Amino acid sequence: MARTTGRSTTHLTRRLVQLYVGLALYGASSALLVRAGLGLEPWGVLHQGLAELTGISIGVVSIIVGAVVLLLWIPLRQRPGLGTVSNVFVVGLAMDGTLAVVGDLDALGVRIPVMVLGIVLNGVATGLYIAARFGPGPRDGLMTGLNQITGRSIRLVRTAIEVAVVVTGFLLGGSLGAGTVLYALAIGPLAQLFLRLFALPEASGPGVTVASGEPSTPAPAAGSGPVAAPTSGQAILPQ
Repeated sequence: MARTTGRSTTHLTRRLVQLYVGLALYGASSALLVRAGLGLEPWGVLHQGLAELTGISIGVVSIIVGAVVLLLWIPLRQRPGLGTVSNVFVVGLAMDGTLAVVGDLDALGVRIPVMVLGIVLNGVATGLYIAARFGPGPRDGLMTGLNQITGRSIRLVRTAIEVAVVVTGFLLGGSLGAGTVLYALAIGPLAQLFLRLFALPEASGPGVTVASGEPSTPAPAAGSGPVAAPTSGQAILPQ
């Protein structure tokens, strides 16, 4: 019994470490994309646009937007997990912290590698965070909730949300560019790669069994119809 308890505690500790390292790294990678100045990920475009409009730091804007999106879960009947609530705060704080350390970059020869580094680290962060299985990010809960309510496919719902977010952010002054396009093309394969790399064994029954390399419930296919809401131990995407 003591041995089983020890294994369970170690397993939980590793999941928590992966969760918070992943979230912190996600915020840091988003900050690198800001410093590169060659285009942000879709929600980053909105956050930057709102930051330009309000004068509030982009990290704090990220926290506020995440909290507002989380409130939208109530009518959509989504259930947040530890990772959901942590996502709201940790990503924004890590983003502002990284921006305070990494100054403005001028030379294109530096900005391009920083952009690439930011995208790759974002993929690493995604794999860490999802594999921890502590719940989806607030923006992903919005996606799955709308998927259930409307009956539209995940692909259509996600595309509609991100197009609206990018257009709004761009009109507010957010950075849209080559980095945005590269991010859109690369984040899926990168997330899948690192998700497999950081997959954790699942605790089950009296002992611990090893998972097959994926979270307990994999993400739905891009063109699938309505899906069940993720439980507090599942996640679909980092945001």
